[in-house]
Order: sequence, then C-alpha cells, then structure tokens
Amino acid sequence: MRTNHVLVDFENVQPEDLGLLREGPFKIKVFLGPTQGKVPVALAAAIQPLGQNAEYIVLESAGRNALDFHIAYYIGLLSAQEPLAFFHIISRDTGFDPLIKHLRGKKILAQRSIRVADIPYFKPALPGTEDTRINAVIANLASRKASKPRTRKTLLGTLHALFRQELDTQQLSALFDALCARGIVRLEGDRIHYDLPDPA
Repeated sequence: MRTNHVLVDFENVQPEDLGLLREGPFKIKVFLGPTQGKVPVALAAAIQPLGQNAEYIVLESAGRNALDFHIAYYIGLLSAQEPLAFFHIISRDTGFDPLIKHLRGKKILAQRSIRVADIPYFKPALPGTEDTRINAVIANLASRKASKPRTRKTLLGTLHALFRQELDTQQLSALFDALCARGIVRLEGDRIHYDLPDPA
C-alpha cells in the first residue's frame, strides 16, 4: 500500500483531527516553530499511537518562511527515497501551492489540505450519479459547520478536492448548477448562502 507522508505546518494550523491517522499507511511529521517548544497535550495524545511513524521537527531559529522551507526540504528528501509515496501538507498557507504544482509536474503525488479529513485516503470513491454526488457534497458541507466556502470560486475548489480532482471544469459547473437548482446553494452577488437539510 502506498505510504502517505503527512507534513503538518503547526505554526499555521492546529488540526483537531490528527487522530484519523492512527490507522492507515501514514507517516507524520509535525513542524513546530522555535517558540513552540512545548507540545500541546492534545497533539501528543493524537500522534503518540503512531509510534515510530510520527516525529516532531522543531526549527532551531525563526525566519520568514523558514518552516515552509523545512517542509519543502523533507518532501524533496523523502520523494527521492520513496517516489511512489503521496505527500500531504496540512496548512492554510497557499504559498505551498506552486511547490505542489511543480511536484505534480514531476509525477510526485502531493496535495495541500487544511484538515486531515480532506486527505484523499479518507474521501469516498467518486459517486457515479448526480444524486450520490449531491449527497456527498451535503455531508461534507454539513461537517464544515461555520467554515463553509463563501464564494463560487472557493466552493468549486472544495468540490474539486472532495471528488479527488476527478471532475473536470464542466462537471464541476454542472454540479454547482444542480446544487443551486435544488436550493441547497444560493448565490447572491459574490456570496454563497446555504440551505442544508437538517441532519437525520
């Protein structure tokens, strides 16, 4: 099974769903800034069960984008050793996106996610019908609570990631239109509003 390396930019985001990595083909590196010397108890408890498959990397000195460069270094090192692995950067920092695009151009599997749950390993297989796709979207949006996408562009990006980047632009637009037609999504100017069904 393909190894999934998860590199967490803990300066930028403190994911609450690291416990998902306890089972599966994961190796995790948590990158901490030099002022984050004390590891939060919740973080330690989440990754301790991974044993040797988890480690902390604490930067020795601060600097602009210092942590980003460390993550880039480790991806380069690990991808040379394991060219078939999948690399997941957990961060809100869009500055990683050009690196990811470059890696993909080199046939290295890489993705940036804000949440561990957004890693493709945890995503359902691509639903074949419109109804099943819409149900998958509703479940995903409901799980986001207050952090739902607020523009058409960001929602399309969310849908693209949800379906493992397997939908083309036309399919994404058709799915967006179907969500609007069913009243689940309402576009007012540049802002999106939701009318999600109550959970069962």
